[in-house]
Amino acid sequence: MSPENIDKSNLPQHVAVIMDGNGRWAKKQGAMRIFGHHHGIKAVRETVEACGELGIKYLTLYTFSTENWNRPKLEVDGIMQLLVSTIAKEVPELNKSNVKLKTIGDIQSLPSKARKELESGIELTANNTGLTLTLALSYSGKWDIIQATKAIAEKVKKSEISVEDINEELFSRYLATEKTPDVDLMIRTGGDHRISNYLLWQSAYSELLFIDDIFWPEFRKPHLFDAIYTYQLRERRFGKTGEQVKKETN
Repeated sequence: MSPENIDKSNLPQHVAVIMDGNGRWAKKQGAMRIFGHHHGIKAVRETVEACGELGIKYLTLYTFSTENWNRPKLEVDGIMQLLVSTIAKEVPELNKSNVKLKTIGDIQSLPSKARKELESGIELTANNTGLTLTLALSYSGKWDIIQATKAIAEKVKKSEISVEDINEELFSRYLATEKTPDVDLMIRTGGDHRISNYLLWQSAYSELLFIDDIFWPEFRKPHLFDAIYTYQLRERRFGKTGEQVKKETN
């Protein structure tokens, strides 16, 4: 699939990716799991470039979940070191491509060196106006909903808002994603068919695309283009009938 086959007037605003299969890919190569994470960087780079070429505005990558802290220490340490070195290397290219870097999750739980590198990357790309690339780090959808609930409860306790003020729009403003639109398309590589506690609120009506035959280190631009093309073939009804949707769009 090439970009020429894609309808630029019908792009998802927000694409989220569960980058699964790094460890299994490495195992197939007879290597340690961290080897897969290193090779997954090229897949990230190509996905960012492909989104930029198409004009997609938001890309969120499930980089490290809250549950991933339970993995072997050697793998966790390797991922954190890789995160630090990758951000340092990629920031100049992000600036060149007008990409803004953001992060969501319990960032305070990350090692200090990783936090500092993230903060530096975010600051150095803050004025970019193209694709917004968000790394979900030490993130889970349940954590996000709980932290939003606590923040709103604190506001109610202080009488800054009333219980009657709470609706979907207000709640969304307290999520880690804040002003980012809800997910239109969620892609998962690696063959598993679940969303693994990722952007639970934001993905309520996202289109889900599970790619069974590709591990994340193998993902390239044509795979992203294929995913967007598949998305465009689907009818998004948001609880309505197909007839209602067609009537509204005509």
